[in-house]
Amino acid sequence: MEVLIGCCGFPTSKERYFKTFKLVEVQQTFYKLLDVSLLEKWRREASEDFEFTVKAFQGITHPLSSPTWKRSGIKDLEKLQGKVGFMNPTKEVFSFWVHVLEECKALISNLILIQLPASFEEKEENLSNIDSFFSCIDRKNLNIAIEFRGWSEEKIKTVCEKHDLISCVDPFRNKPVHFSSKKILYFRLHGLGKKSMYNYSFSDNELLWLKEKLLEYQDKANKAYVLFNNKAMFENAKRFSEILKSNI
Repeated sequence: MEVLIGCCGFPTSKERYFKTFKLVEVQQTFYKLLDVSLLEKWRREASEDFEFTVKAFQGITHPLSSPTWKRSGIKDLEKLQGKVGFMNPTKEVFSFWVHVLEECKALISNLILIQLPASFEEKEENLSNIDSFFSCIDRKNLNIAIEFRGWSEEKIKTVCEKHDLISCVDPFRNKPVHFSSKKILYFRLHGLGKKSMYNYSFSDNELLWLKEKLLEYQDKANKAYVLFNNKAMFENAKRFSEILKSNI
């Protein structure tokens, strides 16, 4: 099983990051619709074997009530009221998806992460939205990982199997229930702090546990993405790379 390790976003300069890792999950694409020329520049700056995954724009997943919209740079947001988020099959949401595909093309990325908010509850209306969305979009043969919050494993598995999705999880909290037809693992590590998960640094013992957890899936998955999303993400990802290569 091939294992790629990196961070959710760039916690340091891109020059330093590209020299340290071979993977990043682009966070800026969630907050804003980025100019393709900027992403093409990033692609040129990275090595040929460097891999970008793209976090889908919030307009696909998050309604306007989400505070993250303040960073979107979109004027006249009130015009989007009731037309964005929750994977609603609207022309606005599909337009955002087309832009995400353009971002992937610019980065030569083959994987999109769809992160759903906790307010996207396990109910029929949202399930209907998911079905309509995936029935209408052009996937361009891209892999799609999806991160649910608060949904049952059974329902997540049903959705992922139906639409050939990768169930994205934090392995310290949940187990993956579907690897897609490509047999891919997608881990996002958010930290284990009780008050603030983000302000967390993983210990060597916890990273050793993560190594053992990965080994459990080596016969089930062909590829694993391990992405740290905590304050010490750069140091933790670097240390995990060392541990994964060692015989500790």
